[in-house]
Amino acid sequence: MELIEKKEFGGERPLYCSKHLRLKDVTIHAGESALKETEDIEADRCTFEGKYPFWCCKGFRVKDCLFREGARAALWYSSDLVMEDTLVEAPKMFREMERLRLERVRIPNAAETLWMCSDIELKDVEAEKGDYIFLHCRNIRVSNFKLQGNYSFQYCRDVEVRDSNLNTKDAFWNTENVTVYDSVIDGEYLGWYSKNLTLVRCHIAGTQPLCYAENLKLIDCTFAPDADLAFEYSSLDATLRSPVTSIKNPLTGIIRVPSVGELILDENIKSPADCQILTAEG
Repeated sequence: MELIEKKEFGGERPLYCSKHLRLKDVTIHAGESALKETEDIEADRCTFEGKYPFWCCKGFRVKDCLFREGARAALWYSSDLVMEDTLVEAPKMFREMERLRLERVRIPNAAETLWMCSDIELKDVEAEKGDYIFLHCRNIRVSNFKLQGNYSFQYCRDVEVRDSNLNTKDAFWNTENVTVYDSVIDGEYLGWYSKNLTLVRCHIAGTQPLCYAENLKLIDCTFAPDADLAFEYSSLDATLRSPVTSIKNPLTGIIRVPSVGELILDENIKSPADCQILTAEG
């Protein structure tokens, strides 16, 4: 593997189509597509300032690097990425990628990040301003993920989230086969129109959670006081460990809950309208 150390590059495609290359303490200045169409690239302690540095790449490792804001849309149409201990200030990262693993990565401007990607692993990652993160992604495994940003995980398939803190409204809309363990989910309108969404030992906050959901499961979850008007038109099997402020027009299934502040069954309830609600008071 060729080593390039303590060099600076700029302009258009300075390292285009490179293979088996290790960059160490390298700076990519303003320009475009510095490492496009590359293969087997390692970048250690590098700084990326120009836009589109990694497009159409196969097999690359990024460690202890910095992507400045100007390096927008830095990693698209690529596969087999490992990124560790890296700060990503650039928006719109990771599009239409396969097999990517991020560990100890911070993304303070995560808007429109991770779109249409598959086979994703995140561990100890923080994302802020992450509106629409994970749009149309599949095969996702996440642990110790801290997210601030709305409309997350929409249209995703086959997702597992563990030990995470998600501050996000409209999360998990139109998803299928999602399981979340031991996490906090704080945001309005959680999980609408989802199929096979399972929440295990999670804490849920925000109004109107888990409505229009099909085959919803909750195991030993708790609700914050503002998580009201829950479960409208949902089919579910839920065991809750805290009171619920209000439940509105559940479709079918069973809810086990210590108590319900208000049960709303009005003229708009839909068939089969046979959901059982079992409380401590009977």
